[in-house]
Amino acid sequence: METTTKLIAIEEHFLTADIRAAWAASSIGQEGTSGFDRGEMETRLDDLGEHRIALMDESGVDVQVLSVTTPGLHNLEPEESVDLAVRTNDLLAATIAKHPTRFQGFAVLPMASPADAAMELERSVTRLGLSGTMLCGRTRDKNLDHPDFRPMFATAARLGVPVFIHPQMPQRAVREALYSGFGDLVDTAFATFGLGWHYEAGIQFVRLVLSGIFDEHPGLQIILGHWGEVVLFYLERLVALSRVTKLGRPLAEYVRENLYVTPSGMWSQSYLQRTLESVGHDRILFSTDYPYQYRPGAPGRAFLEGAALSPQQREMFAHGNWERLTGAALTA
Repeated sequence: METTTKLIAIEEHFLTADIRAAWAASSIGQEGTSGFDRGEMETRLDDLGEHRIALMDESGVDVQVLSVTTPGLHNLEPEESVDLAVRTNDLLAATIAKHPTRFQGFAVLPMASPADAAMELERSVTRLGLSGTMLCGRTRDKNLDHPDFRPMFATAARLGVPVFIHPQMPQRAVREALYSGFGDLVDTAFATFGLGWHYEAGIQFVRLVLSGIFDEHPGLQIILGHWGEVVLFYLERLVALSRVTKLGRPLAEYVRENLYVTPSGMWSQSYLQRTLESVGHDRILFSTDYPYQYRPGAPGRAFLEGAALSPQQREMFAHGNWERLTGAALTA
């Protein structure tokens, strides 16, 4: 009897009405990207039940690791974000309890209140059973390496759970300087899925490296989507930073020892090969970026089956590396 490789997809998004309302009431909110989550996309983001599972089945995905879509709670006020984080993570835990073989989850954190963010991560992992957290890069003008966020990263390292750095819209000043001048629609696309999102997320990882956080917490593990958010494709240049920093290890070692990479539904065999050259077979994780990159016909499974990987390496990519990273092995 032919067996099918179990697929655990780790960058699969959802949204709640409460978060959507909070974004709408905020002076920052989604910063011009609300149109990305309307219509059919909105319906799929809001659903945490049978319709989502039916599309998972159609795609050949066995497990989704659920996460709040960008920009998470990063642009909200501290008190509001704390309450929303607790309620959202409780909802996520209840969803997983209802479908324990189909869903896992990343906690959403109230990053505008850093002390509460560390505590909510602890609660989400130790009491709710979530698998780590997804952060949407900086919080307003504070990059992820800001000292205020050190306790949250220390908590992740102590708990042994990964931190996924997801893209969000670059700062307004950056958008105006680099991504403007072509009309609102093109400017927004240029600053987000066209390019800006990916530089934004990759730079946050590089800043963490340069801040020395991995010397302070050698076991801390970061995940980047979209094949490493540009970082891996300029690694030969980035490693030259080791000549001028006072880091404990060469920069390339942090990439190989503190970074996991996932495709986010970008089914490119050449990008896969570049990733394997940079981080190795044991640091790639599968993801489809649901619902944004959802397409009928199971293209993700076809990509996996067509990859130049050994059977063991294919299993590692599909589910084994994630299960090792999180200790969350599920029965098929």
